[in-house]
Amino acid sequence: MNRTPGKVCIVTGAALGIGRACALRLAEEGARLALFDVLDADGNALCEQLRAAGREAGYWHVDVSDEAQVAAAIDAVAARYGRIDVLVNNAGIAGANKPTDQITEAEWDRVQAINVKGVFFGVKHVVAHMRRAGGGSIVNLSSIYGLVGAADSPPYHAAKGAVRLMSKTDAMLYAADAIRVNSVHPGFIWTPMVQHHLEAGGGDVEAARAQVAALHPLGHLGEPDDIAWGVVYLASDESRFVTGSELVIDGGYTAH
Repeated sequence: MNRTPGKVCIVTGAALGIGRACALRLAEEGARLALFDVLDADGNALCEQLRAAGREAGYWHVDVSDEAQVAAAIDAVAARYGRIDVLVNNAGIAGANKPTDQITEAEWDRVQAINVKGVFFGVKHVVAHMRRAGGGSIVNLSSIYGLVGAADSPPYHAAKGAVRLMSKTDAMLYAADAIRVNSVHPGFIWTPMVQHHLEAGGGDVEAARAQVAALHPLGHLGEPDDIAWGVVYLASDESRFVTGSELVIDGGYTAH
């Protein structure tokens, strides 16, 4: 209940999957939540769930690929709560799963707009508020595919690799402001995005899930909470000496 007491935390892509788990766990640890998403029904439902549990929470409709929306929402959060302490840049999409020579420019750009520019816009517009607060923690969701490659989804791999190095650059840029920036690298986590990714391949989804699970030495896919607890650590003062780092939570996938 006391790992993030009173901290004002923005979570993008908060309505479902990893983002939802992050919001729930941060709230349980005492944070005040600002939920950003485009899935209004799910986002508002989560907001009401948090409030019913006695937590402070607000929901904002935000397309992270739209800088004006990101800037306005971040300013609104600061105005409502008086400060911003944590930004969890979680919003992302898998995008087209085709070889590079078959990807259209529009398919490429859509993934970069959400997965890369969304992180850029969030950091760009939260830094001033964190400076006023005397510091903060920015947690960027990358992927195992920000560390290693695989023969699928080229736009996604490019985007997650970018997020990894953006995190390190910003960690260096803002360390003097006591703003920490770290990336989290999940393995395959059973979320709607992963489920849709497997469904898009056709065939038996359960068989595909078993095949993907076998890629992890622990022998199973992760759950959203596996990532959320890592995010809680990076958001909390427990990680006060951690910046520019990669927190890999992947069931051993990248240990091969």
